Amino acid sequence: MASNNMKIGAIQVDSGGPLFVIAGLCVLESEALSLSVAHTLKEICSRYELPYLFKASFDKANRSSLRSSRGPGIEKGLEILKRIKEECEVPVVTDVHEASQVMPVAEVVDVLQIPAFLCRQTDLLIAAAETGRTVSVKKGQFLAPWEMKNVVEKIESVGNHNILLVERGTTFGYNNLVVDFRSIPMMRSLGYPVVFDCTHSLQMPGSLGERTGGQPEFIPTLARAAVAAGADGVFLETHPSPRDALSDGANCLILTQFESLIESLAALSRVRKQFSV
Repeated sequence: MASNNMKIGAIQVDSGGPLFVIAGLCVLESEALSLSVAHTLKEICSRYELPYLFKASFDKANRSSLRSSRGPGIEKGLEILKRIKEECEVPVVTDVHEASQVMPVAEVVDVLQIPAFLCRQTDLLIAAAETGRTVSVKKGQFLAPWEMKNVVEKIESVGNHNILLVERGTTFGYNNLVVDFRSIPMMRSLGYPVVFDCTHSLQMPGSLGERTGGQPEFIPTLARAAVAAGADGVFLETHPSPRDALSDGANCLILTQFESLIESLAALSRVRKQFSV
């Protein structure tokens, strides 16, 4: 069982603590919308006494089509993330896609997220680890959970033990993912908290031709299963109007459904702790 604990901003994250929530927009849109969503999510998580971290990407470098929206870019994106961090008083999380982005991004954010497709990129992992920031690595759709041991060793090799491991489903034929919930205890055995990505696990990659599809109606089902299986945190993307979202609207949670989901996950987490899962 995972035993490591870490401080992310003002939040204590460990496998023995309360369920923590990483949530926000898939990609940063307007500054006003990003701030509004961050305030709303923080307020909801606070009501249920769950630590909260805001997440959004400044660039989505792996979009389905050349014509897909990618986000505001690193300069504008970091300005928005910095404002959210200061005004909402929450830790912030964002992706990095190449080693050259790591240092400027680490000056602003609390958690560097390594996308699933890049989880084996040694130079990127080490560059992120060398910042001393928490490194959150999404398990590639092509990896078995025990293969994340190699990812962990790369980050640890430079003395960084602030690591989050993220389950986000496994490729299953064309345009589909499945979640093997055995991966949660398997990855927790590596000694670090495990987060379940509730929304990307329900992607249907490339299923809409130039866009990714999804099955957001199953977000609550998989989220509750993951918490019951021992996930230390949940990750999800939400939007007030998913059909208008600039990225991954087909698989994100509508914002008005966020509180009911969080309420159920908080209750389930309390029950789970009685059974030491």
